Amino acid sequence: MEIKNSVFIVTGGASGLGEATVRRLVANGGKAIIADLNAERGAALESELGDAVKFVKCDVTSDEDGRAAVAAAQALGDLRGVVNCAGVGVPAKAVGKDGPLPLEKFALIININLIGTFNLIRLAAAEIQNAEPNAGGERGVFINTASVAAFDGQIGQPAYAASKAGVVGMTLPLAREFARFGMRVNTIAPGLFLTPMMAQLPEEAQQSLGQQVPFPSRLGQPDEFAQLVQQIIENPMLNGETIRLDGAIRMAPK
Repeated sequence: MEIKNSVFIVTGGASGLGEATVRRLVANGGKAIIADLNAERGAALESELGDAVKFVKCDVTSDEDGRAAVAAAQALGDLRGVVNCAGVGVPAKAVGKDGPLPLEKFALIININLIGTFNLIRLAAAEIQNAEPNAGGERGVFINTASVAAFDGQIGQPAYAASKAGVVGMTLPLAREFARFGMRVNTIAPGLFLTPMMAQLPEEAQQSLGQQVPFPSRLGQPDEFAQLVQQIIENPMLNGETIRLDGAIRMAPK
């Protein structure tokens, strides 16, 4: 799949991994819908990058907002895929100092990270399946964001790890389902990356976390995530796969 002249919806596209993805898509001649709740940052990015992008305020758990993002993408050009970067990761133990974790807090993480990812895939796929295929028979590509927590979940991450494991778990079934339409589905499982949440930590704390990574012993850069997004889009044989992007880290129990 060529990035040039193709439109991609990027959830969580106003900052962090999503923003880096939007910038890389545009730098390679593509177009992007920035589907995010951060209206201020999304509008600023739209203004900076010009006609190649459009910001759409989007709650990924909303059917209405998801449909609006798909409609905006189709208005921008030839919709060819979704890069799901929206997600939350509030740590919480199953049983804390105040007793059992409130069920609604667990459900919130699942709803945003897992159901929100599926929401945009199902809505975009319904439209992309009718697109004109390229010379290789390909119509589109979906790239999701999991986490190494899907495999190495730490204490305090039952909801987050479960949500990301769910994203990993639906990757192959969706790839198999979409194969007859020439649509691919892959997932990236990042390790420790310099996201906005991580950037709020003191420099000393960032360096300490980075030193836990075998090599390179530092936090990952958002553009390194975006680079892998580009490679997945451009390589038609990458399908039904979850790729760890983590510098060989394996997370300790806590």
